[in-house]
Amino acid sequence: MRAVVDVLVPVKRLSAAKSRLRGAVGAVEDRRTHTALALALAMDTVRAARAAGAVRRLAVVTADPLVAEMLREDDVEILADQPDDGLNPALRHGAAVLRSEDPGAALAALQSDLPALRPAELDAALTAALAAGRAFCPDRQGTGTTLLVAGRGQPWDPRFGPGSALAHAASGAVALDGPWPSLRCDVDTEVDLRLATELGVGPHTTARLVAAS
Repeated sequence: MRAVVDVLVPVKRLSAAKSRLRGAVGAVEDRRTHTALALALAMDTVRAARAAGAVRRLAVVTADPLVAEMLREDDVEILADQPDDGLNPALRHGAAVLRSEDPGAALAALQSDLPALRPAELDAALTAALAAGRAFCPDRQGTGTTLLVAGRGQPWDPRFGPGSALAHAASGAVALDGPWPSLRCDVDTEVDLRLATELGVGPHTTARLVAAS
């Protein structure tokens, strides 16, 4: 598949990430264990996205120095999160950087908590989204958004946050309904983590879960 979409993966500061997952692994709540798990989720998401054939350029937007350090070691492009004021400002900044180099670029925002993501499912969703022009993939509950895509020349307008599926639909984006369980399985809770594990998580998350068991 020809690489045609530039993908942004926003990653929160690990100290603030995945609060509902605290205590999900290990017998005792441990800050370092939680931070390591949040980082592993992001690393597996990025690993899968880089393997997708439709992805032309992938950049992580983050203000967390550990995230930046670890992903740079894997030769992942890092964009500093400016103004470090939440997910949507980070995505608007990342889009401005990428589109300054290619003003008409097709862009996608991919959530960073998809440790079971399969490259083939991401490719299929990106293809469907580009055919629609501007589209999004709801999470498995149907309320959140795991992927937002704006084709060449399409407006960006990310609206992530509580109720983002409705917000993106209200903005004119088309809801995608393909059979992509790994793309829909974002991990916010212990139940989500269990379901992702049943689908098959990537090596970083697997290693974290084994270390904490």
